Amino acid sequence: MTARTPVQAPEPAPTRAERIGDAALDLLVERGMRGLTHRAVDERAGLPQGSTSNHARTRQALLETAVRRQAEREARVLAPHELPPPGASPGDLADALALALHRYLTDHRSLLVSRYELALEATRRPELRGFFDRAGSAFHDPVTAMMRGAGSPVPERHALSVIAWCEGLMFSCAAGSFHAAVPSRAELRTGFDELLRGMLTGPPRQGLSGDGRRARRESPDRP
Repeated sequence: MTARTPVQAPEPAPTRAERIGDAALDLLVERGMRGLTHRAVDERAGLPQGSTSNHARTRQALLETAVRRQAEREARVLAPHELPPPGASPGDLADALALALHRYLTDHRSLLVSRYELALEATRRPELRGFFDRAGSAFHDPVTAMMRGAGSPVPERHALSVIAWCEGLMFSCAAGSFHAAVPSRAELRTGFDELLRGMLTGPPRQGLSGDGRRARRESPDRP
């Protein structure tokens, strides 16, 4: 007998909140922050006038809706749950990170533009800053745990280095001088391998985190 191919269930239709969030992100990409208005979101989402105002009455609430949707969509692209378990080798970590970053850079580049629009707005709106940072911790925390499980003596600082490397590469490929040339998955894997092996197999270093300060205090070579 021929084995049947499993049929995937269709994705559920987006909720009204998701449609509003998606429309807000589309407008940020196409028109920038000035183009993000309640009326424009209604039009883009194909909703009756006033629908966005009912969901997010103030501009702050509309921005929070956009940030929340940004985080939801990024979680699907970067998929923190796909990261290897604690104790994985640097090579396994490099494979997983290269896969996630390549997927983002090749299939979801517009999502990077909306991300930068929201990040810049958060620097001008203290009330949005905390909300934006909390939404972004969905990826920060798993990377820190990943570095700790890989044996990093300073997992917080090493997680910062990994994320900063990713951030710089994403900006360069989405809006910077390398926007016309996205690295291949193999090239990204090589970059991650060099970065991770340098941190995880090199000598312990002191940094800004509590782990780094503690390592320095406990070092027998400390003058």
